[in-house]
Amino acid sequence: MGRMRQATNILRGQLGQLELQVLEILWSQPDLDAKAILAQLNQSGPALQTGSLSTVQSTLERLYKKELLSRSKSGLAYVYHPTTSRSQLLARMMGEVIQQLHDGRLETVLSSFINVAEMLSKDSLERLEKMIALKKSVESKPDENP
Repeated sequence: MGRMRQATNILRGQLGQLELQVLEILWSQPDLDAKAILAQLNQSGPALQTGSLSTVQSTLERLYKKELLSRSKSGLAYVYHPTTSRSQLLARMMGEVIQQLHDGRLETVLSSFINVAEMLSKDSLERLEKMIALKKSVESKPDENP
């Protein structure tokens, strides 16, 4: 029988829909304050009820505490900037899932990637192959600074 896992949320740092939308805005337009972010959310349509400025400020505070945003004072308001890129966040979240579900065998992780790869287009698979080749070539080069 496999090792016992605690009954916890798979993604301890799970992000809510509003948090993800705020990150999307800040990835495309860094250094905005809460009022500007609220205006952007309201322009994006009725898909999400953002509520009030205080809701957005609470969301920004949660993202700041999760260390996904940095902030600096500009007048009376904070201006927010993402501390991680979309790809870095995705890698972190994937790492958390792998850590929670990993059974100690590399084959399990690799077969999961293959299952995902089956959903990719031919062009995407070719890009993936190029990225893997580049990663291999970078890692195989000897360190030039002894």
